[in-house]
Amino acid sequence: MSERPISVLVIGAHPDDAEILCGGTMLRYVAEGARVTIAIATNGEVGGPGDDPARIAAIRHEEARASADRIGADLIWMGFQDEMLFNTPEVRTRFIDAYRETEPDVVFVHSTDDYHPDHRIAGQVALDARIPSAVPLVRTTRPALARIPHLFVMDTLGGVAFDPEHLVDIADQQLEKEELLRTHASQVEWMRIAYGDDYIADARAQSELRAAAAGLRFAEGFTSVRTYPVTGGPEQLPNGWLDVRS
Repeated sequence: MSERPISVLVIGAHPDDAEILCGGTMLRYVAEGARVTIAIATNGEVGGPGDDPARIAAIRHEEARASADRIGADLIWMGFQDEMLFNTPEVRTRFIDAYRETEPDVVFVHSTDDYHPDHRIAGQVALDARIPSAVPLVRTTRPALARIPHLFVMDTLGGVAFDPEHLVDIADQQLEKEELLRTHASQVEWMRIAYGDDYIADARAQSELRAAAAGLRFAEGFTSVRTYPVTGGPEQLPNGWLDVRS
């Protein structure tokens, strides 16, 4: 009997966060036969053009589904309120269930130093849910994990206050990553309206920024979470990773 494929869980605060910070890496994982799941904490209801939050949330859900389908990933839509994510028992329980549903070998989470409060909280809750997900007496709708997964912390937007230890070469995935981001068309438009930003160009610049440190064209950066218990390391990244620790 063949081994089961590696299970990868990427937890983003908003629709499109996973693709921005981990899109090329997810594409590499899928190409190598991994099972990838994107879990989105909030519904993105205030991050789009228009004045109807429910309609914006519905559009962003459709875009997230289309992007996940394009990657070949599963989707978990938690549906918490955008801009109002907090580390509550309800939120932590939902994160634990995301762990238990996917039985991940590795989990990618937001940095707790990122600019956005939803990012910081999602990152902290993901860290806090790691061990309880494997504790049987932490009772939720799903049984406890048999093994605690390894966590990687994703880059921050703009690469601010983040010093990556590991880079994944995504030169062959960058164009497809940009197509994934275009799937989030409402966000492309919203970033132009709200901030005057070119959403795709900004994502490309971040990939170039991280790649420059290793003489690559495009790369995504991560750090490993080394808190007890240590259950893995960068060898669990897809092929094409480099260790850039000084």
